[in-house]
Amino acid sequence: MGAASQLRSPAAGRAIQAALLADGRRLHLHDGPIDLIIEATGEPLAVRAAYVRAADRFAGLLDALCAELPGLRAAAGPDAAPLAHVVARRMQQAVAPFAADVFITPMAAVAGAVAEHVLQVLIGPGITRGYVNNGGDIALHLPPGATTTVGLVARPDRPAIVGTATIDHASPIRGIATSGWRGRSFSLGIADAVTVLAPSAAMADAAATVIANAVDLPDHPGIVRVPACELQPDNDLGARLVTRNVPELSTPARAAALDAGLDVARNLAARGLICDAALHLQGETVSVGTATLVLQPHQELADA
Repeated sequence: MGAASQLRSPAAGRAIQAALLADGRRLHLHDGPIDLIIEATGEPLAVRAAYVRAADRFAGLLDALCAELPGLRAAAGPDAAPLAHVVARRMQQAVAPFAADVFITPMAAVAGAVAEHVLQVLIGPGITRGYVNNGGDIALHLPPGATTTVGLVARPDRPAIVGTATIDHASPIRGIATSGWRGRSFSLGIADAVTVLAPSAAMADAAATVIANAVDLPDHPGIVRVPACELQPDNDLGARLVTRNVPELSTPARAAALDAGLDVARNLAARGLICDAALHLQGETVSVGTATLVLQPHQELADA
């Protein structure tokens, strides 16, 4: 979800929306800006009970996070005030490893942290696999023998499959997240999308934000940037400039921007914070990590 993810106080007295999707397999939970797609596999009664637990845990979560918005929007660091709710604390812990090097707030991990929180109650006897997808940021449950394959897209606004990642129980990967200037959240960089696979969804969310911000050409005159506060007054980035448009770049310019992002991704991988990352910019994709990712030529989803 990335930096400046929207989180606003809901209307008092409203209930969450919870319903099975048309396929009868997946559960849809919705409350304000939070939209979850959940799937568990296993014994039918166990799956049904897991979905009830997920809905119960989701109810009231948005209200609890909104109550801590001042702390969630504050810069991370050793002097940050402790947060109360378990999800708020998870967000704060996920961004802490990055705070010494870049500006980041707990909001950079909100989508992944929420997905993890709900996934915890999905797990139980009779459940053979599960995931919680929060707007593209995914928390995974993969017990022994379970495997899942996810697809990577290069642009959220023009989905094209650019690779896959197959993850099994033995893999340390349990979270996937994507960030970039074309997504739902603000970005300081120019990456169309950066997808990160990490040991947790909250960590993947935070790392994707950091890497996407690093894919950049700070002095390029054609890139349009606007203070975040002019677009959303109550965001966590304040007057920092966020990307609104990127012109067609030359091959050397694209390479320079991607190299800047790769340097950051390699550092995070060396520190054990991420497992894999794929960086996308104007039709070019580069990656770093444990070879979980298999990249392929771009293919429009509409043509697949």
